[in-house]
Amino acid sequence: MSFALLLAVGAAIGFLGGLVGIGGGLLAIPFLVLALGFEQQAAQGTALIMVLPAVLLTLLNYHKHAPIPLKPALAGASTSVVFTWLGAQFALGMAPVLLQQIYALFVLCLALYYFYQSRWTRHSLATQSAEAKPTSVSIYYFLLVGMIAGTAGGVFAVGGSVLVVPLLTTVFKFSQFRAQALGLTMVVPGIIVALITYAAHGQVAFFSGLPLAVGSLFLVPYGVRLAYALAERRLKFIFAFTLLGISFLLYYSSL
Repeated sequence: MSFALLLAVGAAIGFLGGLVGIGGGLLAIPFLVLALGFEQQAAQGTALIMVLPAVLLTLLNYHKHAPIPLKPALAGASTSVVFTWLGAQFALGMAPVLLQQIYALFVLCLALYYFYQSRWTRHSLATQSAEAKPTSVSIYYFLLVGMIAGTAGGVFAVGGSVLVVPLLTTVFKFSQFRAQALGLTMVVPGIIVALITYAAHGQVAFFSGLPLAVGSLFLVPYGVRLAYALAERRLKFIFAFTLLGISFLLYYSSL
């Protein structure tokens, strides 16, 4: 695939990633598998090249709209690093088809959860905004959240923040926007660890990942801007619909 086309695909993925707060990685993986014929581990490792700069840019844009709480973010990031490495070692030892099917099931469960949330949850305008205040909890709970994020991020390469967001919205009562920002903050160190680990096992294609990464940076701010403007229920529905499509594509390509 040409460099220009990869740039365009990366731009589209960056916009959607900024919109739903997943850094675009979950969208890049099915593209790499279906369009470029990558095996699951190689797709996950290559997607990390695109994920890292896109996540950093997404975080900067989220932080402009609503400052990210520092202590919970650092607590989660501290444990996510170790568990990301452990999860990556486990994933790299699995059969590619099995990992892809497990990944598809994981994403499907998340999609169903968010469809439920978008259908039944009722929020006032105050809780829909990024300024909604989270429940006051001990910092030690965020260490546990970091472990969960790290494990998912290592096994699925980019799944950590997607799994953490529902925890932050349901258990700790963060708004959707703030949960997405905090979830990404927790997994940034883990993404670096995962990229190094996958690359050490020869599962990173830099010539495909780099143009995707460059392209994704162009439209990330516009996706974040739209996410901030949307009502929370609508954002959850878009999030769920995106995950459902990803799940279908991943499972279909494994058959």
